[in-house]
Amino acid sequence: MRKRLVLFFVLAAAPAMAADLNDYPTAARADYVFGCMKANGDTRQALDQCSCSIDVVATILPYEKYVAAETVASISQQAGQIGSMFRNTAVARDALDELRRAQAEAQVRCF
Repeated sequence: MRKRLVLFFVLAAAPAMAADLNDYPTAARADYVFGCMKANGDTRQALDQCSCSIDVVATILPYEKYVAAETVASISQQAGQIGSMFRNTAVARDALDELRRAQAEAQVRCF
């Protein structure tokens, strides 16, 4: 009886824990998957791998850090002073490094 009670509480708590880890909006996940699929051949296999990839990234980086890193990545591609400011700051480099590490882990796990 005690084992059943413990199992019940573990299973009841699981959805709440999953919701806490799933803070990426669906549109952000879809955007990542679409971009990833374009880079990997637009196949069914790419869909599976890219979906896995964003799930892994989401377990490593909170959504706020993901948005910050994606913003830095986008702006740092700009030519001129604005792009240079983002390429040459420690905060921006750290944000990009975190994103790249998360994506590398996703690459290992999913591709």
